Amino acid sequence: MKKLFDVTLQNRKRLYKILTETPKEQLLEIPAGFNNNIWWNIAHTVITTQVLVYKFSHLKMRVSDELVQKFMKGTTPDGTATDEEMMIIADFLISTLEWMVEDYEAGLFQEYKEYTTSAGVTLSSTDDALAFNAYHEGLHSGAITALLKVVGK
Repeated sequence: MKKLFDVTLQNRKRLYKILTETPKEQLLEIPAGFNNNIWWNIAHTVITTQVLVYKFSHLKMRVSDELVQKFMKGTTPDGTATDEEMMIIADFLISTLEWMVEDYEAGLFQEYKEYTTSAGVTLSSTDDALAFNAYHEGLHSGAITALLKVVGK
């Protein structure tokens, strides 16, 4: 698991850099041919990890229900974001991962509600969710890379 957490941390550091260094208008732009933007993809990675790892382990998520409703699977961006909301997600990129490592090492993840992802992968444990999360974040990192090329960064 240590390597899996490290891979996720490196991705999260990259996302943090993109979120904090890319002009807001580029983060929010939804280019022709795309159904989301850089901002939504970054926030979605934070939210999805919380749902897959915490919610399905019957533990309290570290993010608000409002953020979950706005960025969970099946949502689309509205092209807006407040500076405060962006700061919260920027902070959550690293802090939620640090808390997850602490909670994992403390043995808090005992139960898991089996879940089959839209990719057809059935998750039966927290370890399964963490492995799938690396794949999921990779997909969204690829989308972010494509979006960055289109919006001009």
